[in-house]
Amino acid sequence: MSATPDHTLALALDLLRRGQFAHARAILEDCPASPRVEILLAHAHAGCNRVQEAARLLCRQAVANPGARHPAYDMLALLLPHDRVDEAEAVLRAVRQRARQDIRTHDMLGELLLQRGRTAEAQEILADGLSLSPAQLSTGNLMAVCLMEQGEFAAAHDLLHYILKHHPDSAMTQANLAHLLGAWNRLDAALQAHSRALALRPDDARLRMNHALTLLKNGSMAEGWAEYEWRRRMPGRQRLPEQSMLPVLSPDASLHGRSILITREGGLGDMLMMLRFVPVLAGMGARVSIQAPETLHGLIRRMGGVRRVFSERVSLPPHDWHCPFLSLPHVLRNTAGHAGLDVPYLRPSPELVRQWAPFLPMGTDLRVGLVWGGASRPDVPAAHAMDRRRSIPLRKLAPLAGMPGISLVSLQKGTYARQMHDMPAGMRLYDPMESVRDMDDTAALIAGLDVVVSVDTSVAHLAGAMGCPVILLDRFDNCWRWLSGRTDSPWYPTLRIIRQIHAGKWEDVVHRLCSMLAKRDFPPARTPDDVHGQS
Repeated sequence: MSATPDHTLALALDLLRRGQFAHARAILEDCPASPRVEILLAHAHAGCNRVQEAARLLCRQAVANPGARHPAYDMLALLLPHDRVDEAEAVLRAVRQRARQDIRTHDMLGELLLQRGRTAEAQEILADGLSLSPAQLSTGNLMAVCLMEQGEFAAAHDLLHYILKHHPDSAMTQANLAHLLGAWNRLDAALQAHSRALALRPDDARLRMNHALTLLKNGSMAEGWAEYEWRRRMPGRQRLPEQSMLPVLSPDASLHGRSILITREGGLGDMLMMLRFVPVLAGMGARVSIQAPETLHGLIRRMGGVRRVFSERVSLPPHDWHCPFLSLPHVLRNTAGHAGLDVPYLRPSPELVRQWAPFLPMGTDLRVGLVWGGASRPDVPAAHAMDRRRSIPLRKLAPLAGMPGISLVSLQKGTYARQMHDMPAGMRLYDPMESVRDMDDTAALIAGLDVVVSVDTSVAHLAGAMGCPVILLDRFDNCWRWLSGRTDSPWYPTLRIIRQIHAGKWEDVVHRLCSMLAKRDFPPARTPDDVHGQS
């Protein structure tokens, strides 16, 4: 029997990558049996929800190659981009049922459940794997991540040290230990673990980037921003020529007549935070163009010194230098403007402020803007997991409902806004957000509020950049942007932080929030006149 031609297998693989599983299956079922055909056919069966057929073929090929990567990993890479998560989980459960002694089956299912936020189920699966091999490198690291997700930092710490006793040269385990210690706010120990990981893999851009974030969280800004430049070596991160990247500027540098393109990077909060550096470049004589999401365009145009703002759908304009948003602190580190423009550096449109005023509560109550959830991104597991930790269920904010002299205004967008359909008893939320088109509208609403209460989202950055009072409700394993052990922010002088004392526990945070609101215990708003008066 002749072998299947390579072009046929290439066609089948292309169909699988495009999510055309039934078409790929029809082609492969007519091919002579071979390992390559069986693996591709297994993936096609999985995409067609033919669970047992997929599991049988995957297990047969896994047994034939016990030391290789399990073929079901490739199945996940093909199914998950097409939102076939349920089919993938069903196949992994069937594979595990057929081959419980193969520890790889526990790893794959445990990792998928972990990515989906089902940490208790993942822990049970991974515990079965560790019962087969207590010091298994991959299983132990996954279990440590699972424990950390549940706030069990001490147990995760002990497990990683146990794994390191058996695998002392595992850079992955040292890096996970560093991440754990950083999230646990034990930053000196985290930096030591980073050093051990980098001694093993000094040119690993991802390890270097994670090291940078710990330095920044520790307040080592100059060193952290320099180290953070390693991110541009990661696949897909550096899209423009390195030779035209804006270099670190000298103290007496002049940019007169030079055109600089600032490229989109990070989330909305990152870009809002970095916009403080744009007037510095303009003040040095640069002609600045900015690539940014359309929701920010109105705010950016009012900053001054920006010749053009455009979205990613538009061709890049001619430029002498380019610089991604998050490289601005590094390239300006030696200049007089290394800290960026003082707050407020973003201003709402006066016309929009007038238009939105009728949507806000009248009277003498304290007008409190409220954001309780982030942007859920189920397609990005790490971001989705972080979002679950930073967001507060609206029901946990029930104590706000009984506070006199407080009017609550929702600034919440996205899936978390649906929680208003089941609000805590007695809570009333003014909700103008259905008509909000962009961050310019949001800024106009914020201008009519007395204080913004927000979890770690772009709205906190926006209000802070406008010089509005902000109370940030922050998770225990906080982001580097808010540093460690501080209740204030060097980025936004009108922002105060209430951080979880215990991972996942919001009750104390809400109690302290109510106390601050009752006492009006937050910084006053800052206006452009305040800034000029200080200069």
